[in-house]
Amino acid sequence: MRKAVLIVLLLVSSVFVFSAIRIGVFEPLTGAFAAGGQLTLKGIRLANEMFPTVLNQKVELIIVDNKTDKVEAANAVTRLIQVYNVSAIIGSYGSSLAIPGSEVANKMKVPMVGCSPTNPLVTQGKEYVFRVCFIDPFQGTVMAKFAVENLKAKTAYIVQDISSDYSVGLAHYFRNAFIELTGDSKSVLGVASYQGGDQDFTAQLTLAKSKNPDVLFIPAGSYGDAALIMKQAREMGVKATFLGGDTWEVPEIIDVAGDAAEGAYFSTHFDEKAMTTEMTKKFIDAYKKKYNEDPSAFAALGFDAYLVIIDAINRAKSVKPADVKDALAKTKNFQGATGNITFDENGDAIKDAIVKKIEKGSFKFISIVKP
Repeated sequence: MRKAVLIVLLLVSSVFVFSAIRIGVFEPLTGAFAAGGQLTLKGIRLANEMFPTVLNQKVELIIVDNKTDKVEAANAVTRLIQVYNVSAIIGSYGSSLAIPGSEVANKMKVPMVGCSPTNPLVTQGKEYVFRVCFIDPFQGTVMAKFAVENLKAKTAYIVQDISSDYSVGLAHYFRNAFIELTGDSKSVLGVASYQGGDQDFTAQLTLAKSKNPDVLFIPAGSYGDAALIMKQAREMGVKATFLGGDTWEVPEIIDVAGDAAEGAYFSTHFDEKAMTTEMTKKFIDAYKKKYNEDPSAFAALGFDAYLVIIDAINRAKSVKPADVKDALAKTKNFQGATGNITFDENGDAIKDAIVKKIEKGSFKFISIVKP
């Protein structure tokens, strides 16, 4: 009897020692947003390799492909919670995917940390949802301000993806800020819409060309759409300077757009020349060693999303979702790869923005814009 009890105790203790804390990940690893999702996952995996334990337990990543689909995104979060019993969730690239995922996470009371979804609706009214990136009201203002102050633009035209929450939101904030900064209610010459995945933008660009704007703002939900729009615009003789948002920072946009992308500007979250925390250097060195390439903003944000969750679990001394949520809400001046992270009352990170230029087939750092 004593021997049997001893064996049971040993088994129980071994389960306790080797049990893993589970963190769920739902990213678009296939579909139109796959490039962004895969870059994000590189950063998350690196963070897990560098910081593999918390509270003396191994951290296990449970990764689900949301397939660049809104319904799949909601289902992925449901599965992570109900099947895998995760303590927290990371995701997703693409506001249109993060929003349905965040609704499930908040309803089921499991904390979710977004990496790069910038639409305000991701966190709005959801106490269990956070993000390590800035949001579109700031991003839209950044690009409008850059256009007016740095490029001396007096007129703008917008081409938006009507099927993307991200694109419509960013177009809205850019338009309002541009009009305010120029002091001219007619300075935005028009807004043309398309459906994500369209291949022919002749109608939208014919309208844009007829207005002859100084800048053409393309807040595409998919980098592929933005690349095709730039390419077709130049082929049609549109001379405006192209502006975009953070979805542009994937190498594929240059591959598809080619020379048409030259001289375009976009806002983003990270640049190794601009970020100065101790974690920035550790992240850059480790990333280059592991992947033999320069890190993208999406990889850096994925890295930081993992780190803030680990930090919250450490401070909470608990893996219970409610405790992790409470600790996340108190995150202040956390040193991440993308800078210092403090969550405001909505769970949004108060962060600087970076403006980059596409020059000679690569992304060149231009400036930092503070909130």
